[in-house]
Amino acid sequence: MSAAPAPLVEVRDLAKTFNVSAPWLNRVVERKPRQFVHAVDGVSFAIERGKTLALVGESGCGKSTVARLLVGLYEPTSGNVRFDGIDIAGTLAGQHGLALRRRMQMIFQDPYASLNPRWKVLEIVAEPLTEHGLVSDKETLRSRVGELLKSVGLAAADMEKFPHQFSGGQRQRISIARALATQPEFLVCDEPTSALDVSVQAQVLNIMKDLQRQHGLTYLFISHNLAVVRHVSDTVGVMYLGRLVELADKATLFSQPRHPYTRMLLDAIPDIHMSGRSRTPVQGEVPNPLNPPSGCSFHPRCPHANARCAAERPALLSIKGVRVACHAVEEGRI
Repeated sequence: MSAAPAPLVEVRDLAKTFNVSAPWLNRVVERKPRQFVHAVDGVSFAIERGKTLALVGESGCGKSTVARLLVGLYEPTSGNVRFDGIDIAGTLAGQHGLALRRRMQMIFQDPYASLNPRWKVLEIVAEPLTEHGLVSDKETLRSRVGELLKSVGLAAADMEKFPHQFSGGQRQRISIARALATQPEFLVCDEPTSALDVSVQAQVLNIMKDLQRQHGLTYLFISHNLAVVRHVSDTVGVMYLGRLVELADKATLFSQPRHPYTRMLLDAIPDIHMSGRSRTPVQGEVPNPLNPPSGCSFHPRCPHANARCAAERPALLSIKGVRVACHAVEEGRI
């Protein structure tokens, strides 16, 4: 039997801590200690070539921080990200940084904020091509931008317009065209459809799936919408307060969720078929990340929590082919 191919993206024990302390003088006068938020706390996963890993969770769980760490917008506090065997943090700071950036791009959440309103679409989509020195003469640049716009369902003539002349869905297509300009292998998509209407969401997601098939793209897809995740992903990771609590292939996660938090998220989805199964609404609020609970951070909201859950932090263990961080699952209580 041949060995499994090496993953394109490998993340090991990734952590990011932000210093959110008050200014020094305030701390001295009010006698307050420095404060830190552990936005990402020991996250590990791998993404195979041509596949999509989706990260889901409530707002503030660290999904977008992971996205920014993967493309080098943030430097990790600890742990590392390897892309095609190369350490990202070290390479981006060195002479091969530009070549690595060509291979990975990001699509941002808000299509209204991520496009420069003073630039024409031609300049927006052409920027990566000129920055990376891929195209020099103007005619080739125009034809290349035209091809990119057509590939995302827009017309080549749209390059002469400004962003304000487009709808939200069309602006997100321009963002995708810009991300594809350098012919990347890996795209980090940070909630690319959350600012769009549902009908437009489907169009943008279908374009992204078609582009993945055509170019063999690898995606990290960030979302809090499980219906979207079900449509685009191969593997799903569920995050809670900076940690991965469950990591499984899509079919397993939706048919047999293990972690109580995953079950709660799935139960919160409206049931079209009204199957009558018992449903547990998501209880309580996400704790304050400045003062997270002891032990398992989900235990104050968990119906299966016991004394061990309150005292001991669960590790992400492989149980029956699914990686899950839960004492109750490990002990066979659920």
